[in-house]
Amino acid sequence: MPDTLPSAFERAKYISLRSYKKDGTAVDTPVWFALLDGKLIVFTDGTSYKVKRIRRNPAVQVAICDGRGKQLFSPWHVGRCRPVEGEPELISRAYRALNAKYGLLMRAGTFFSTLAGRVGRRLILEISLSRAGDAAQ
Repeated sequence: MPDTLPSAFERAKYISLRSYKKDGTAVDTPVWFALLDGKLIVFTDGTSYKVKRIRRNPAVQVAICDGRGKQLFSPWHVGRCRPVEGEPELISRAYRALNAKYGLLMRAGTFFSTLAGRVGRRLILEISLSRAGDAAQ
């Protein structure tokens, strides 16, 4: 993990999370994220294919992007991703960081996910960036 994340992450609203299929094909997904303890944290549906890919292969890359996933003058950064499970304090801190960053949008999303019965499927992902070889492409 780098001592400090690139400052561009502090200003960005989205990152493209690149995970890999069994055959090695890369799949890029734009996601909301927050910074916490020198790592990137993301929330997602725990039943999504990206979670299945990450459980199988924790190697990921991230780059700053827009809401549609278009890379925004940012290099790809190599990292490792893990689902955060059984760590209620870290999960709570992660949601506080996401709520602080996205404010009303995050809270509204949580409200409607609760109404639809999907909030229980949410999962926090923690991404640690590598020290060496930050620019993968």
